[in-house]
Amino acid sequence: MAPTQPFRLPTGGRIRRDTLLTFTFDGTEYQGHPGDTLASALLANGVIQAATSIKYGRPRGIFSAGTEEPNALVQIEAPFPEPMLPATTVELHDGLVARGLPGQGRLATAPDPARYDAVHAHCDLLVVGAGPAGLAAAAAAAATGARVVLADERPEPGGSLLDTGEHLDWVADTAARLDAAPEVRVLRRTTVFGHYDDNHLVAVERRTAHLGADAPAQVSRERVWRIRARRVVLATGAHERSLAFGDNDRPGIMLAASARAYLHRYAVLPGREAVVVTTGDSAYAAALDLAAAGVRVVAIADLRPEPGEWADRARAAGLTVLTGHTVTGTRGAARLTAVTLAPRQHLTAESEFAADLLLVSGGWNPAAHLYGQAGGTLRHDEAIGAFVPGGCRQRVEVAGSANGAFGLADVLAQGAAAGARATEAEGHPAAHPPVLPAVPAAPRTTAPAHVFAVPAVGDAPRFVDLQRDVTVDDLARATGAGLRSVEHAKRYTTAGTASDQGRTGGVLTSGVVAELLGVDIGELGLPTFRPPYSPVSFAALAGRDRGPLHDPVRRTALHERHVEHGARFENVGQWKRPWYYPRDGEDKAAAVARECRAARERVALMDASTLGKIDVQGPDAALFLDRLYTNMISTLKPGMIRYGVMCRLDGMVFDDGTVLRLTPDRFLLTTTTGNAAAVLDWMEEWLQTEWPELRVRCTSVTEHWATVALVGPRSRDVLAALAPRLAVTNADFPFMAWRDSTVAGIEARVCRISFSGELAYEINVSPWYAVPLWESLLSAGAPYGITPYGTETMHVLRAEKGYPIIGQDTDGTVTPQDLGMGWAVSRKKADFIGKRSHARADTARADRKHLVALLPEDPSALLPEGTQLVAARELPAPPVPMLGHVTSSYRSAALGRTFALALVKSGRDRVGDRLYAPVGGRMLPVTVAAPVLYDPEGARRDG
Repeated sequence: MAPTQPFRLPTGGRIRRDTLLTFTFDGTEYQGHPGDTLASALLANGVIQAATSIKYGRPRGIFSAGTEEPNALVQIEAPFPEPMLPATTVELHDGLVARGLPGQGRLATAPDPARYDAVHAHCDLLVVGAGPAGLAAAAAAAATGARVVLADERPEPGGSLLDTGEHLDWVADTAARLDAAPEVRVLRRTTVFGHYDDNHLVAVERRTAHLGADAPAQVSRERVWRIRARRVVLATGAHERSLAFGDNDRPGIMLAASARAYLHRYAVLPGREAVVVTTGDSAYAAALDLAAAGVRVVAIADLRPEPGEWADRARAAGLTVLTGHTVTGTRGAARLTAVTLAPRQHLTAESEFAADLLLVSGGWNPAAHLYGQAGGTLRHDEAIGAFVPGGCRQRVEVAGSANGAFGLADVLAQGAAAGARATEAEGHPAAHPPVLPAVPAAPRTTAPAHVFAVPAVGDAPRFVDLQRDVTVDDLARATGAGLRSVEHAKRYTTAGTASDQGRTGGVLTSGVVAELLGVDIGELGLPTFRPPYSPVSFAALAGRDRGPLHDPVRRTALHERHVEHGARFENVGQWKRPWYYPRDGEDKAAAVARECRAARERVALMDASTLGKIDVQGPDAALFLDRLYTNMISTLKPGMIRYGVMCRLDGMVFDDGTVLRLTPDRFLLTTTTGNAAAVLDWMEEWLQTEWPELRVRCTSVTEHWATVALVGPRSRDVLAALAPRLAVTNADFPFMAWRDSTVAGIEARVCRISFSGELAYEINVSPWYAVPLWESLLSAGAPYGITPYGTETMHVLRAEKGYPIIGQDTDGTVTPQDLGMGWAVSRKKADFIGKRSHARADTARADRKHLVALLPEDPSALLPEGTQLVAARELPAPPVPMLGHVTSSYRSAALGRTFALALVKSGRDRVGDRLYAPVGGRMLPVTVAAPVLYDPEGARRDG
């Protein structure tokens, strides 16, 4: 085991020293404490190299202390694999196993044992960020009794004050008062990653990091919060940026404020000998704190010629300050060993300083990502050298360093004012100003002359985007190629497209591009910020919507009876439907043939409960359905049924089914099983967006009815035996009529509908009575040899009659006319969805694909569905002029042969022609036939 935490100070920090945690990184075991991140624990153990770069494979070290980390991306191996996580945000726990990434990670191969949740919340004020500005804003709003949500990505409130070790008593007191406030919810470890219209914000809360393979299933790893806020205060802080100089990516180069954070939060020294390079005052505080903790600060290079008061403080503490100096290069392999400094006006007059730590501060970038997502605009503030909020169309305020205020007094004042203003318009009493700590005046944070890239000395690469390995030379090639937009340069080079979203390199990229183009950075602007602000796992976004909960298995009320009958099942949408019912010794083909013969010769029954059913009612229901269907629905009489086809706007078939008219203003629609939800959604879309004036209500009632199809020439006898009060003759109960009656003592709605061409009825009852109905039908039909049949038999029966199935015999490019159903398209109606598209020249072409039947020359040859069709016996060289394809293919007991349905160019004009189907290296001859192969006269429909 490596020496125990050689870079950990004996006192200080916010870690729990009484507990040791053991973790493994890159195969070596180390120790840390609760409160550590993986990054802080690695630094405590003297490990600064954490990964290699994605493009060049260069060693990369820990660069920052938070979500802005571009380098130290790790793969968590245990307790559960998670890729591409910044080591700076991974909370240390016992047994953690991780490794540095060579650019990319890997997903888990085993199921995730954790649960992922989602919750909705509403509030008067959402404060994003629990630093000094956010705490002040939340406290001011809480004093009014407003509903407040305070979200922060860290485990504890305090923000930058935790990094500096200042005013921690005020942080603790304010946090305690917020925790105790009844209308305040403080969300720790919660990253707000998206800000959408109407102040809808989405956040992910990290619940725990300790889940292994044996974790209880009810434990939640992450929770997504969907928050709707009246007003929002963004107190998101700012990210320190680097400079582009030669070899600025070596392990041991770190942002100055991050080094200070490791000192105060974790009692860790990132190095022993440090050089500081800065354009502003904030890095001096880091240098002074580190020097007081025992780090030898070799030199402070300030790019400004006249730094001011902070430089005097550093000199008074015995530190060397080199004004007007910059960094020109670095040396070192696995870790930094030396830094080269030079006067800005004489870069060749270099001096080398031995150091294992280089702290860089090139200014501060307000974290404006969420503000940009909300529709806010940014303006460049020359005084601080940063882009700050300019205006937003939503009720959003920005406070603190996110608004360009870097002095603590200004930060606190802005936060308190924003919190008070955000609630005053909501009817809450005026807030008492929160108790704020006394703080000194703010130091100046950056130089009047803003610097982004140091002129090259030698051939060393100057990296702008560390995570994407983008250099100044890459940006120079982009501008040299004629790109003048930072958006184009971003895409040309990939700068700012990595998971860190350009936090440290985004403004640097714009600054370098502006310098290359000779334009003002404020004129050039920044790339667009898009959600998510930080990467979010797909598991968190899915929540519990996965596995059985994402695609639940649906079973009809008769499912157990089908199991008892030995059914084999197939998945139709989410439903488990009986496919066929094999008896002993039967294969699928034999079972289906037997079921088909029963339906054609005697009587058979089928569970049809999965058909979609939609109740449509209201004074304008008939008008609405006339607009939806291609044929007239308004002329349908109560007690009768009409077949209908729906088309999309392009005139192509969308769905089909039947329409029952129950009363003058109420209808019951049936849809295909797989399209039930889509049809209801389609109807609601038109009602809500195009025809809101129509007085219509649509309700899914699929699960309200269990449906049994009773089919075959003896079906009338079976029904008559169970429904003595129902007149079942053709004259009393004609085809496409429905009747309410009692069947086997059960209240039922019986429909004369046939999807087989045989005499048939669909009996609808409450699902509670589905089993008694089924058993009664089997008992009453036993003398006639009644047989249950499945979906495969249903397909054969309907295909013999040329009835298409939407989605199988159609592919989104088929009109009703192509299916031979021009009779179902009304010429009387002024309009319906798709009508105008039917008048297009394309939909009237003679060579459109038509639905036809195919009879293989070999009556035993079964054509695979999807088989292409050609006119020539010999397969021509590519490109092959294909005429169509097989959509359905079956063996028919009634026909005594195989047959198929197909979509064929000019198919109706080719009836009698011979085509060829390439199957298994052979060209099988087939004859084109009319689609109705069985009982074309329809004589069997009425028994």
